[in-house]
Amino acid sequence: MSEEFLFTSESVSEGHPDKVSDIISDSIVDDFMSQSNPENARVAVETLVTTNKIVVAGEVRGPENYNCKYEELARNAVREIGYEQSGFHWKDLSFESYVHSQSADIAQGVDSSDSKDQGAGDQGIMFGYACKETPSLMPAPIYYSHLILQDLAKARKDKTIAGIQPDSKSQVTLKYIDGKPTACTSVVVSTQHDEGLTSPDIKEIIMPFIKNAMPSEWLSNDTEYHINPTGKFVIGGPDGDTGLTGRKIIVDTYGGAAPHGGGAFSGKDPTKVDRSAAYITRYLAKNIVASGIAEKCTLQIAYAIGVAEPISIYANTYGTSNIDETKLIKCVREIVDLSPRGIRDHLKLNQPIYKRTAAYGHFGRESESDGGFSWEKLDIVDELKNI
Repeated sequence: MSEEFLFTSESVSEGHPDKVSDIISDSIVDDFMSQSNPENARVAVETLVTTNKIVVAGEVRGPENYNCKYEELARNAVREIGYEQSGFHWKDLSFESYVHSQSADIAQGVDSSDSKDQGAGDQGIMFGYACKETPSLMPAPIYYSHLILQDLAKARKDKTIAGIQPDSKSQVTLKYIDGKPTACTSVVVSTQHDEGLTSPDIKEIIMPFIKNAMPSEWLSNDTEYHINPTGKFVIGGPDGDTGLTGRKIIVDTYGGAAPHGGGAFSGKDPTKVDRSAAYITRYLAKNIVASGIAEKCTLQIAYAIGVAEPISIYANTYGTSNIDETKLIKCVREIVDLSPRGIRDHLKLNQPIYKRTAAYGHFGRESESDGGFSWEKLDIVDELKNI
């Protein structure tokens, strides 16, 4: 690693077209997970949004005679985001569903039986990461990119600001010296706004959110601010750009500071290891860093469809740990059952906790009393300290 470098991460708001799609897909997941016997629910749903239209498609399995109200869930999600525009309005848009039953061929490989444990819902590789750059043990560029937009969305919904619409993006560039963030060199924020607002108007609204989110000592006269750099941004959201589920996977994870296995999270029930294994690797990496074993940690885990046990686990502590990584992996496997069922039981994932994850990142959030963001808990630190 060079002694000095710049690193950039971006975030997008809940009103970004791709995030609208993610939120709708995860609303459907939550609905299935709210039914009786959620451990038997299977959901793999994609959403497309465009000018005044929503299309959902995918494969599901739920309780017998259960009829998911896909359209109602989608319209409610759009209303909560705040879209009441002529080109995309929760009440006026058209809706189509092409959701069908899960393939029996997939089900036979994934379902448990008397002779075998529940297998992984697909093959794949998943990564988890943690570092000491922020209190949440997340990389700083993505952490602050999310925070700017979260605060902006809250103010928009609380009506403490006016003139800002749901679609927005942020980007934070930090200067690193000897591997540690030391200064912010630039911030980019683009936000949809009402007709009639000028660029200076938008800058006046946005700048306080940047300065409140970022550490003050990182901002200076040398920091560059690009607020709506293209100028007018009135046409936005799904009316300005088509959205699809699963297109913001780097925004969902570590902002490019760590590897990504390639699979999206939203629209998938927790038997899909794309989702649940990414959660458990974040959980393990975060607890490893919080325990003091390492300054930062990347974990990779790999599965084969229909097979319960992972086929490989990899750890990298970047030379910041005195514990052999082979030993670390062995201890981790003793602490947590890494089969799909073991992950869901350990993190209590068979609950309707997914819609809230769909915007502003799946990681670096506070764990919640109802089980939300359970993978952010630091409850195995003491066990790890005894390695």
